[in-house]
Amino acid sequence: MSLDSHSHYKIYKPFGILSQFISNDDKEARKKRFLGELHSFPQDIMPVGRLDEKSEGLLLLTTDGKLSDTINRMGIEKEYHVQLDGEITTEAMALLQEGVEIGFHGKRYYTKPSKLHYLEEAPTYFEPDPKLRIGRHRPTSWISITITEGKFRQVRKMTAAVGFPTVRLIRVRIGTIGLENLTPGEVVQVKEISL
Repeated sequence: MSLDSHSHYKIYKPFGILSQFISNDDKEARKKRFLGELHSFPQDIMPVGRLDEKSEGLLLLTTDGKLSDTINRMGIEKEYHVQLDGEITTEAMALLQEGVEIGFHGKRYYTKPSKLHYLEEAPTYFEPDPKLRIGRHRPTSWISITITEGKFRQVRKMTAAVGFPTVRLIRVRIGTIGLENLTPGEVVQVKEISL
């Protein structure tokens, strides 16, 4: 898919930054951090999907609304490395693979099946933000989970539903586009996005 007439960026969204450029709420604007701090983006740029304030990793930005819609609605894979509170069980992993019930807009929602595997060795990422308080109470474990949908805080809700709340969440891939060697806050302009 060649998209030469549009501007595209990939960034490593750091912990503590919202996936938006500004806030219409003056109080929020004074207390929160936004994507505009990382780079001077074109005015008509938009994030493709979002990562919540406490999540980090790959975020794509584009001026192409059709591309954004394709990624958000067409079942494009999104892979996350997730550090969990506790040592996850094989039963919990099986449930996550099959799909679990989560709350979405005040209703019950069953997630689609996901691809999941246990990460024997913890991935080496940049030091987590101290606010995450990792390992304060019990050991943690890491999984890789790949989903094809993106409901609000979906991965966090899924792991909580099976008894292993997410401590740290890092998106590492969208389609064929990976995080690679980006550092937190780094912004790279790309000529085209191929999914």
